Amino acid sequence: MFAGEWGPALVTAFAALAVAVAGGVATRTDAWYFALRFPAWKPPDWAFGPIWSVIIALTATSAVLAWNADPEPAARARLVAVFTVNSVLNIAWSWIFFRLRRPDWALVEVGLLWLSIVALALTVGHASPIAGLLNLPYLAWVSVAACLNLTIVRLNPHAWGA
Repeated sequence: MFAGEWGPALVTAFAALAVAVAGGVATRTDAWYFALRFPAWKPPDWAFGPIWSVIIALTATSAVLAWNADPEPAARARLVAVFTVNSVLNIAWSWIFFRLRRPDWALVEVGLLWLSIVALALTVGHASPIAGLLNLPYLAWVSVAACLNLTIVRLNPHAWGA
């Protein structure tokens, strides 16, 4: 009974934590980062952690709601696939931007991440409308991040080996 009731929540919590840790490890604010020019509207660096924590919690909650709402194996397979793709893209953006120091490549990648969030919201929303709505803050935040990424690329045309 424990695994049946708590299994999906525990697996989702572990996966969400793994995504958060991997993104956090990739995020290196070093001399290169601080030398970049940023727009005045950029949120303060300290705000990113709390914002991402809320987004990850909402997205993980949406996964559990959708999993519990649709027990069909095909629906659950789609759910796992869309979350896997989204998680990989989420982590990849941080690695591309901070570790490879390629905001230009990250700008292309964030477009793919944005599309994966739309797919995520639609997939979970099919099983549970509330689950779909829980992903709207994620979509909004990545929209802001994409605008910020574009602005960084424009303000720093020679900040990488382009």
